[in-house]
Amino acid sequence: MPDPVVPAKRATAVLAGGCFWGMEAVFEHVKGVKSVTAGYAGGSAATANYGDVSSERTGHAEAIRISYDPRQVSYGTLLRVYFSVAHDPTELNRQGPDTGPSYRSAIFPQSAVQARVARAYIAELDATHKFGKPIVTKIESGKFYPAEDYHQDFYDRNPNHPYIVRWDKPKVAAFRAAFPTLAS
Repeated sequence: MPDPVVPAKRATAVLAGGCFWGMEAVFEHVKGVKSVTAGYAGGSAATANYGDVSSERTGHAEAIRISYDPRQVSYGTLLRVYFSVAHDPTELNRQGPDTGPSYRSAIFPQSAVQARVARAYIAELDATHKFGKPIVTKIESGKFYPAEDYHQDFYDRNPNHPYIVRWDKPKVAAFRAAFPTLAS
């Protein structure tokens, strides 16, 4: 008798949805997430730095790379959190006070399966008119590049930073309220 298929212990997701500080903060609180790295996706290695990305001419989006245990949390569940509380998928090239294409809503699938799941989920959300406006989230390709060290764990290291207090603490609170069984 063959052994049942056991999912891998680690998988990766790459998501963009505005400032990576808040995205990182939300996903660091999800059970089954092992690590979250702030960074850039969609452009080249040569321009994967905050100074260049801020020019809004690099093709990069501020993004996060999530390393997670698919035995504890599915990719679909990560997308539910992403679309529900981590950002507003109806805002084109902006999130809150941040504007420009580097703050776009984009999913960077790491496999064909992730791409299918993301497309199906977006289609389902659009069909139900959940947001009352069209979803602008794009499925994109591109390599992920970690951001500078000072951007990593920014929420935890700077809990009283005005941006964190105004924009990101409410996201984490919304996550805990909406997904109490997922909160770590």
